[in-house]
This record gives sequence, structure tokens and C-alpha cells, in this order.
Amino acid sequence: MRVLVVGSGGREHALCWAISSSPLCDALFCAPGNPGIADEAACVDVQAGDTDGILKLCKKEKIDFVVVGPEGPLVAGLVDRLESAGIAAFGPSAAAAALEGSKGFTKDLCAKYNIPTAGYQRFTDAAAAKDYVKKRKGPIVVKADGLAAGKGVTIAKTPRQAIAAIDAAMVAQKFGSAGAEVVIEDFLEGEEVSFFALVDGKRALAFGSAQDHKRAGDGDTGPNTGGMGAYSPAPVLTPELEVIVMETIILPTVHAMAKEGKPYKGVLYAGLMLTKAGPQLIEYNARFGDPECQVLLPRLKSDLLPALHAVRDGELMDFELQWRDEVALCVVLAAKGYPNATAKGSEIRGLEAAAASDTSVKIFHAGTKRVGEKLVAEGGRVLNVVARGRSVREAQKRAYAVVDKIDWPQGYCRRDIGWRAIGRRRASAPQSEKASQ
Repeated sequence: MRVLVVGSGGREHALCWAISSSPLCDALFCAPGNPGIADEAACVDVQAGDTDGILKLCKKEKIDFVVVGPEGPLVAGLVDRLESAGIAAFGPSAAAAALEGSKGFTKDLCAKYNIPTAGYQRFTDAAAAKDYVKKRKGPIVVKADGLAAGKGVTIAKTPRQAIAAIDAAMVAQKFGSAGAEVVIEDFLEGEEVSFFALVDGKRALAFGSAQDHKRAGDGDTGPNTGGMGAYSPAPVLTPELEVIVMETIILPTVHAMAKEGKPYKGVLYAGLMLTKAGPQLIEYNARFGDPECQVLLPRLKSDLLPALHAVRDGELMDFELQWRDEVALCVVLAAKGYPNATAKGSEIRGLEAAAASDTSVKIFHAGTKRVGEKLVAEGGRVLNVVARGRSVREAQKRAYAVVDKIDWPQGYCRRDIGWRAIGRRRASAPQSEKASQ
């Protein structure tokens, strides 16, 4: 099978790393890829958002199967275009990707099919939205309806903060068209966790849990980022809670999308809040998380490629996955200044020696570039150092031991990835999962 992965970040590096080991993979390409991905696949200079370019590449290289990484191309309909051209692809259609592309769409679906989530209202008029929050007490959440690169959510402690968030999205157009409509939600109290399931349009197969670290600084301080690290599995999501999530959130969503004529195929990423009343949906993403993907795949013992193809073909029935009884932990190295503007071009040294110091630790590239013989930073989040261990503490120790061998003065990382789970009894992942419907 000739496979193309679309994207250029750490998530796509992890996908290429996993797919490259499959005996079903005869040739692997990545568009556009990055220097780390180049060790796993042939990188082609076609951007993820260049649909016509992706189609031309598929025809030129006789691609059999495409795995789409980022949300932008999914929401824009890349899978639809590929399938129309006779090229099999992993990922939801544009209609199904609305679960991520429109928070309002997801909230309405939850309301219609009694899927547990926070109470909400939708607004296309800024004045009406402000009037609504003025009458509220306590924290409230303001979300841009569309894709905002993970930056469109404000947890407002006061009406004044909520009004400022409404102005930023709807008046100042900070998020472009994504903020033309806002969703205002009740604030949920509890612990946040990410849960993943492979979905073939009718059935769902659990694909593990993770917890990430959104804040830039230790102790969950500083601004929100795209994610400064993660670990999997999440001990807080017990096997008993996982069953509840599947039965009350994931499967009802799968069935609802089928009833709405928008069958979902791909990976369904549920952001959850574990409240006193039980798990509630915060939001859906229509792709693997980043950096969650980087801690899920190193734990997977099964061949990833046939699982992805079974999703596309609607054949998850009786499909099983085998998992390592280990924890995986990822430390993100970012350029100083991230998530704000960062300088590009600083050299990263010692990466090969760091990787060689513990060959069981994997370094995924997220934002790097080759300039001659030099490896330089090309983005905000630049490297992902992923280690496995028998516990979160062991994986954490091994990951930071490798991080400390990387010579990059212009970079930084959090030093407390995994802190929530340290001291908790580790919840082992089930050794096998079967699809539910």
C-alpha cells in the first residue's frame, strides 16, 4: 500500500513513525513533512491546505491511502475531494468534521440527542451576547464558533471578562470569520481529560485517554498554548468511567451523526470534564490531538495502518487493538516567547546524541527546518520528547533525562509534565478493545 500522510507537525511525525513500521506499507510520503519525518517518509513540498496539490501528488505517486492529520483540511473537505477522485482517505467528510468546525453545531446535536454537555446559548449579535452575560453570575465560558487554532476559548470569571472576550471575537474579529458567532456556555467544574475513539460511521472502538498541559508555565500558570506536554493513559479516567463515556457520549454521537445524514468516519477526540454528575462533553475534535497523538501511538502494540483502513471501509466490527501496559509521556520543547511571537532560525544542537542516550525514547519533530547542515527552529512548538515507563513518574524521569541533553538555549519546556498523575494509582489500559455499536 502506498500511503500519504498530510501535515507537518509532531502529530504527523508520530503517525508516519507508526505507519512506516506496518508490513502493509510499501511506500510512505508526507506533505509537506519536516526534517524528522524525513527519516520515516519521503517529504514532498505540498502544503496541507493545498487541496489541488495534494490531489496531483496522489495521482503522480499512485497513492492508495491518505491519512489527513490537521483539522483545517478536514473541515475544508479534503477527504471529500480525495474520495471523489477515487483515493481512499482516513478522516471525516466536511459535513461530519463540523463536530470540530462549529461548536454551535455540536452543542445543538448534543441538545437534540441528550448527550451530556454544559448548558449554552448561541449568538451572532454582539449586543445580545453582552446582554446575556450581564445577567449571569460566576464563571462563564465564551467560545468562537469556528476554528481558532485552539485560542478561541475564554473562561471568564466575571461578566466584564466575558464582554471583553465577545468584543475580541465579534467586534475586533481577532479570530476572523471563526468568531462571527460565539457560543456561551455554563462553566463546568471537575477534571479535564481527553478520550479518543476510532469511528467507522456506525461503530466506535476506544483508542485511549490522555491528559495534556495547556498552560505555558509550571503549575498550570501563564497563557494557554496548543499543549506543552501530555501523558497517556489518564489515571483519572478509570475503566468504569470509560464505559460510561462510550455509552453516554461517544456512541450516541456516532448514532446521531448517522441519523443526521452525516456519518462520522475517522478518529473522534472528545474533550471531557469529569464532574460530580458524571462525564460531560466540553468539545469534539475531528482528528488526533497534538501532543496527545504522540503519547497514544507509542503505547499501541497493534499495527495502526489496518485499523485506519478499517475505519475508512466501515469494517471495525470485531476489530481488536492491543496496548502496552505502560505509560507514555511527552515533553514539548517550544521557542522562548511561545505562545506569543517567536524568533525563527535558532540552531538546535545535540539532538542525535540526546536520542542515542536512550533509544527507547522517541523525539518527534513539530517545528524544525534544515538550513544546510544545521537543524533550526521553525515554529512555536518545536520538538516532542516521548518516553514510556511503568509509571508516570518513570516515564517523566526518562523524558527529562533526554530533554536535558538537547542543546537549545533559545528553547524552553515545562518541568512538571505529568504532575496531576504523580502520586495517583496508575490505571492500566485494557489489553484489548473491541468495537461497540
